[in-house]
Amino acid sequence: MLRLIGNVIWLLLGGIEAAIGWAIAGLILFIPIVTIPFGIQALKIARYTLWPFGSKLVSAVDSPLHGIAAIIGNILWIPFGLILAVVHLTAALLTAITIIGLPFAWAHLKLAGVSLVPFGFRVVDADSYAAGEAAHAVDRLG
Repeated sequence: MLRLIGNVIWLLLGGIEAAIGWAIAGLILFIPIVTIPFGIQALKIARYTLWPFGSKLVSAVDSPLHGIAAIIGNILWIPFGLILAVVHLTAALLTAITIIGLPFAWAHLKLAGVSLVPFGFRVVDADSYAAGEAAHAVDRLG
């Protein structure tokens, strides 16, 4: 119940706008065929941004080859990531003004980190993660 309340408040305090920003970035990245993998990743993060409480970002790097691909993707992502990170950092500062806003500021800070390096992460259900279903995944954001 608390997650539902947190997610509803999140939506009212800018979560919808943040998710729309990620979705627009993802859709724009679908225009050139070469950047479709970037668009797919942006849409995954848009879904997480829309409903962050109850989900967890975990490492998706299962092999060295996938790790190299994630590094290359993250390097190419830097121009988009810097813009999105600044937006999330600004939103974190604005929501941290009140005590009630601190959990939302923390969510924005996590999203700022993912904005800089989106490849190599996947979104999992927090309950499944806690139950050990994603025990092989390592949480890189805390």
